[in-house]
Amino acid sequence: MGDVRRFSELRRMVGGVSEKMLSQTLKRLEAHGLVHRKSYETVPPHVEYSLTPLGRTVGERVEALADCIETILPDILDGQRSSPLAQTRQLL
Repeated sequence: MGDVRRFSELRRMVGGVSEKMLSQTLKRLEAHGLVHRKSYETVPPHVEYSLTPLGRTVGERVEALADCIETILPDILDGQRSSPLAQTRQLL
């Protein structure tokens, strides 16, 4: 989301999120300095959102973590199946 996006576009991109939840989340991200909100005094109202430099940095790191987890997920699942805790659960 390095680009400028409108609320409706973000809602379509995320999918399955209510307007209220997206609005609350964007407000929190803005309060934490991760998202910039620009409002235009037009009719109808026009609001744009974009990532701040900090938001881009965090986004890159989250993306890298997600990629890493996706790559090693089979190993994680194998480790879970062979762990003593998993074997104990099978006995119950």
